[in-house]
Amino acid sequence: MTTDQGHHPICWTIAGSDPGGGAGLQADLKTMHGLGVHACTVVSALTVQNTTGVFAVEPVTPELLRAQIDRLAEDLPPAAIKLGMLGGAAQVKVVADFLQWSDAFVVCDPVLAATSGAALLDEQGWRLMMDRLLPRADLITPNFPELGKLLGRNFQGLEEVPAAAAELLRRGARAVLIKGGHGGGEIAQDYFFDGRQSFWLTSPRQQVHHTHGTGCTLASAIAAARALGHPLADAIVIAKAYLNQGLRCGADIGQGRGSPAHLGWPANASDLPWLTATSEGGRDRPQFRDCGTQRLGVYPLVNRAAWLEKLLPLGITTIQLRAKDLTGAALEKEIVAAIELARHFNARLFINDAWELALKHRAYGVHLGQEDLPGADLAALAHGGLRLGISTHNYTELACAAAVRPSYIAIGPVFATTTKTLAHPALGAAGFGRLAALAPAPVAAIGALTPERARELPAANGFAVIGDILQAADLAARVGQWQQGT
Repeated sequence: MTTDQGHHPICWTIAGSDPGGGAGLQADLKTMHGLGVHACTVVSALTVQNTTGVFAVEPVTPELLRAQIDRLAEDLPPAAIKLGMLGGAAQVKVVADFLQWSDAFVVCDPVLAATSGAALLDEQGWRLMMDRLLPRADLITPNFPELGKLLGRNFQGLEEVPAAAAELLRRGARAVLIKGGHGGGEIAQDYFFDGRQSFWLTSPRQQVHHTHGTGCTLASAIAAARALGHPLADAIVIAKAYLNQGLRCGADIGQGRGSPAHLGWPANASDLPWLTATSEGGRDRPQFRDCGTQRLGVYPLVNRAAWLEKLLPLGITTIQLRAKDLTGAALEKEIVAAIELARHFNARLFINDAWELALKHRAYGVHLGQEDLPGADLAALAHGGLRLGISTHNYTELACAAAVRPSYIAIGPVFATTTKTLAHPALGAAGFGRLAALAPAPVAAIGALTPERARELPAANGFAVIGDILQAADLAARVGQWQQGT
């Protein structure tokens, strides 16, 4: 993947021009710029349109299209490419020929017709798209009408979507994101499938009129996030949050349909979609109690109840028991002892992983990793009044956490540690800040933290700490430094 040219990876858009600025190349440029990549444009067609509709389309000649691509490839080779409206079969062929040797990540938004009904790709063109572009695109992003055109039948309900995605893969697609924006109801659901992984993304449906260019915006945001190095699932979550932000903050411009706003990196928790294995899961989420108005603060993670006897008298108000080396009666005994100590000091005690014992003995809360969520009875925990904390390391896991509406979300590792090999790369202060801004619950930072580093994380509500406190020569002094600094 090519990511040189300074600190800005290069992302292309091959699409038509919208003189109204709401869709096509113009929307792609705004999106890519807002997400921090260097955007290059290859003009496939000129259009006559405004917010009320498309009145004429003039594809550029194949020779001119090929010349644009060749000259850009010599000087500004892309890390990712977004394909939009291509105009005709001759233009599709030129693009397909180029993509045969390009190693760029390709997102294909199969623009076949305008919302007004105007055809934007002829019959021969879309058949060539199916034969040549579908197998080369790393992701295809059809909406319901486009899905119907690609597969030759209408789609009405969400129950038909997984089978349709599987059929597109059988016809050569590598991965599919079927968009649910054309549906009805209070929520919008999109479905992703790549033959190995599948998930649903759910967001509240925004009843707005400024929807011109939403498909262009979503596809170009995915391409930009991939160019930045984010895995595909993360890129889709980022792009969906970007689009949700644009729909929420857009304005009606012109006499027809305006376009979403382009406000840069998404930074509002209300724009984060939630990710579930089923569409039903996206519609029926648990809700956990909050942790009150007091900050989580310095939040030690300990392996024995004896640590509570040392730490809680020092003013620690939130603590987690992680006795991963214990099982059976020994683990239960340790949990019971920790719960009794936490109640005595009126502290918030979270039990790591052992949710059944935590529920049995009415602990304050449970902390679960992503791998533990499917096996836990979340409904029982929520009904029992326990609080829930969830570990997250990236945007996909943050969207999974949003699906269960936890009491707090741990994000990390923020900083790299020299004591062990990390399963996930360190986020750094900036990466942590972007994730924390989208978190729909208070955030606890975790990963090689010190009081000094904690000051770089203003978005953190708490700081999950292990070695910096437990290995301190003077425990009381170190806890005091944390309390003073955070």
